[in-house]
Amino acid sequence: VSEYLMELPKTYRGSVRLGVATDTFDATGATTFEGDAGAVDETRLKAALETLERREEQTPPSYSAIKVGGTPAYRLARAGRPVSLRPRKVNIERIDLLSFEPPLVELEIRCGKGTYIRTLADDLGRLLGCGAHLAALRRTAVGLFHVDDAFSISRLEIAFKDESWQELLLPLDYGLGHFPAVYLEMEAEKDIRHGCALEMESPPFQRLQDAQDGQRCRAYAEDGSIVGILRYDGESHRWKPQKVFISGHLTA
Repeated sequence: VSEYLMELPKTYRGSVRLGVATDTFDATGATTFEGDAGAVDETRLKAALETLERREEQTPPSYSAIKVGGTPAYRLARAGRPVSLRPRKVNIERIDLLSFEPPLVELEIRCGKGTYIRTLADDLGRLLGCGAHLAALRRTAVGLFHVDDAFSISRLEIAFKDESWQELLLPLDYGLGHFPAVYLEMEAEKDIRHGCALEMESPPFQRLQDAQDGQRCRAYAEDGSIVGILRYDGESHRWKPQKVFISGHLTA
């Protein structure tokens, strides 16, 4: 289910170095500009962050995996070839200023899929007029999954040794609450497990009559176990199984 989880909002903690811009927008790149970070005060910084928070489009960095004519942009950039990428829609929920000790700015950012924190750092430097790059970055959360809830390697080693590792597992549908849930009777469950689609008008989907093409939902069996992820096909007006999970309680 990781493909669905990666669609969820992500939270990052990053360190931005003011006064130096680079071609990769991070500390690994070559310096392209140097400015006076000492001229930036907290009032100007907060105003710039508020501007970034309101932005709905972002141009990805040239040094990225986005393909241009079938070739990753970073390969073209490394070869010295010009790279032109179109702005993309992004969703920046919030940018919190954690600390400001010039020239370093510590931020926490919650954003949607496809947002480049490196670009935010570079854009911040441009707004302030001093240049900037991303000095460090750590992803701390994806949806309900937070690094503070993670188990250490040593804890996992103990769990595997004493065979208690199953106690550490989360339910298969944990974190999928952004999809609406439907509950299937036995025959409908069998149809889904056999790869058959269900009509939009059928009972399980009464609450989803306004579904848009491509929308997904969680399907559960009568016993409450998750059956799979269904996807709505607007052309046929049917819910089709996109991913079905193995179950041992059904008979042919």
